[in-house]
Amino acid sequence: MLLGSIGAANASTFNCSASAFEAIIPSNATVVLAHRVAQNGTFTPPAADTGFPDPAYQLPALCVVQIEMPTDANTTFNFGLFLPDVWEGRMVVSGNSAFSGGVNYAEMGAGVTYGAAAMSTDTGHDSAFDNSWAANPESVTDWGWRAMHLSVVEAKKVIEKYYGESLKYSYYNGCSTGGRQGLKEVEAFPDDFDGAVVGAPAWWTKHLQLFNIFSAEYNYPTNSSHHISDDLFAFIANETLKQCDPQDGVVDNIISDPRRCDLDLEVMLCDANVTDSTTCITDDQLDTLYHYYNDWVEADQTFIFPHYEIGSETGWGMAPDFSYIEYFLGLGTNFTWADWNASIIKLSDELNPGNATADDFDLSPFYEKGSKLIHYHGMADPSIPTGSSVYFYKHVQRTLKALGIDLEEFYRFYLIPGMEHCGNTPSNMEAPWYIGGSSQASTIGTDGSGNHLHEKPGFNDPKHDALLAMIAWVENGTAPDYLIGTKFHDETTLDYVTKQRPICPFPEQAKYIGNGSLWEPANWECASLY
Repeated sequence: MLLGSIGAANASTFNCSASAFEAIIPSNATVVLAHRVAQNGTFTPPAADTGFPDPAYQLPALCVVQIEMPTDANTTFNFGLFLPDVWEGRMVVSGNSAFSGGVNYAEMGAGVTYGAAAMSTDTGHDSAFDNSWAANPESVTDWGWRAMHLSVVEAKKVIEKYYGESLKYSYYNGCSTGGRQGLKEVEAFPDDFDGAVVGAPAWWTKHLQLFNIFSAEYNYPTNSSHHISDDLFAFIANETLKQCDPQDGVVDNIISDPRRCDLDLEVMLCDANVTDSTTCITDDQLDTLYHYYNDWVEADQTFIFPHYEIGSETGWGMAPDFSYIEYFLGLGTNFTWADWNASIIKLSDELNPGNATADDFDLSPFYEKGSKLIHYHGMADPSIPTGSSVYFYKHVQRTLKALGIDLEEFYRFYLIPGMEHCGNTPSNMEAPWYIGGSSQASTIGTDGSGNHLHEKPGFNDPKHDALLAMIAWVENGTAPDYLIGTKFHDETTLDYVTKQRPICPFPEQAKYIGNGSLWEPANWECASLY
């Protein structure tokens, strides 16, 4: 573990009881739970934590506390803390996912092993799939930004009172909605964090949520001539891999540069006498594919959202979820795919529910504070199109260049070839994707023996772990030139590594030097695309 020069504080004698915490929190706050966890112990979340029920495994000796607090808007939120007996002066905050509410204890279980007190908020509600809570606009504001910010503010106070020492560094680590939460914090509350690691951020809430519905409707109704089945999407994915893999310069079963592939969709069209409908597409299905591969632009030439990337096809074809329209926009619970119309975009822009969209591209206050940002996105993401992160990065670049600020001084952006949403890789690619990002530590090595991969030899360094890269950048001034993506043979047992490759900062791309194994990072270099 990268600890720098921070001295350790030992809090093993602290009274980890509800009464002890009640003495150090505001009088209007409530201690929901407080107890100790032994070395190598497991913490199972309360039954009410329906959004994030997974346990945290192999914990260091620590005190766990959950605190509920009210807001001025007559709502409440909870935050949980893992307070390790041996503390290195850091705080690591873990984000949430989708609309789910609950304290993300599983991710906190990874965060606490970085010499840190770990925190997560429930965003003001507990739920996994029922989004009826969003009928209350104040609850949406809690989800959008308020619960996270207030949790961070109050958690810092608890940490410092618990240890009797000042907090030295605060870090954020989140993906998807968690990525959006991180960017919102960076933009609106630049003093909250010294460094933020954000993956596949769902930052453009007011357009992304509609895109998820609109793009799902490309493939509806299911009994239409333009509908594409899952089996046919698998065929399309294999065909795009066949065409685009060689075009990036190396045949390695990975589409490393989907944005530059010249994809010929017409070669997939069926012949007149075809009998197998899972090995070719019809003319109507071709039109459906063109929707997926093209940006969403409305009739007045207004850009709404970027397209899915080539290589993400195996995750397409999901059924639409109308809960954003029903509850966040307040259009009722009887909405169907046939009710869609473009006026909903205008309504979403006007309401911007919860002020959740993180579109303040002026990051100069965060920069001027000396804080750092690492941003990554999988290029095979079938959930949030990769181009949304490129759009964000370039708009920050446009904004800050006019202010004379060089992004490289505080902001590094990485596109990860072959990685899906936040982690994993399509079965037809099996690209090296693990970089120690948010949610990766709790989805890899699920038998409980590998939840803290960054502590193992070969992975306990800033090249193999994005959060360690952030810690090195903030605390030692060592900027991350590149990260290393890893693929294991068995991602449950983590038996051995099969593939590794450098992940280069945008706009650079990994280029093979022409000799040696394709799966040794030393045989690649980061080169500019321009």
